[in-house]
Amino acid sequence: MTASPDLRTALPATPDLLRSVFRQHAAGVAVITAAGAAPVGFTATSLTSVSATPPVISFGIGLGASSWPTVAESEYVGVHILGDHQADLAGTFARSGADRFGEPTRWFEGPHGVPVLEGVLAWLVCKVIARVPAGDHRIVLAEAVCGDPAGAGRPLLYHQGRFNGLRD
Repeated sequence: MTASPDLRTALPATPDLLRSVFRQHAAGVAVITAAGAAPVGFTATSLTSVSATPPVISFGIGLGASSWPTVAESEYVGVHILGDHQADLAGTFARSGADRFGEPTRWFEGPHGVPVLEGVLAWLVCKVIARVPAGDHRIVLAEAVCGDPAGAGRPLLYHQGRFNGLRD
């Protein structure tokens, strides 16, 4: 049995506390894409499998994100699981103002017109079924319609503000 935490050191809940706590949480890295007047995409660590039957995933997106207006209107989104060889790609899709779909990003128009990134560990095209308000974000629920799990490599992780590879 481990010792109980010292409740006298507990801090009040603030955005900074939440960020500090989640820096301790290693998360897989995904890129979410959507088609619009121009393709959009962003790096996400909030991707979650919600249901196997039907196959439903979720992710969070901030209302201030440049991708939000397109994601808010899109019927379909792309979900891409990045490999540890793709830290630069994750950084590009995380950086505000970046030309996310310009060189060296490799992508093609996939099912339902969704931008699909090449070289990822796995991808899905999903039909959006709900956008749930959650503070300054929306939680998007989407049902998988097709995909490919056959990419090679190991997953990219995000921890302590940095992209890392999985180690044995």
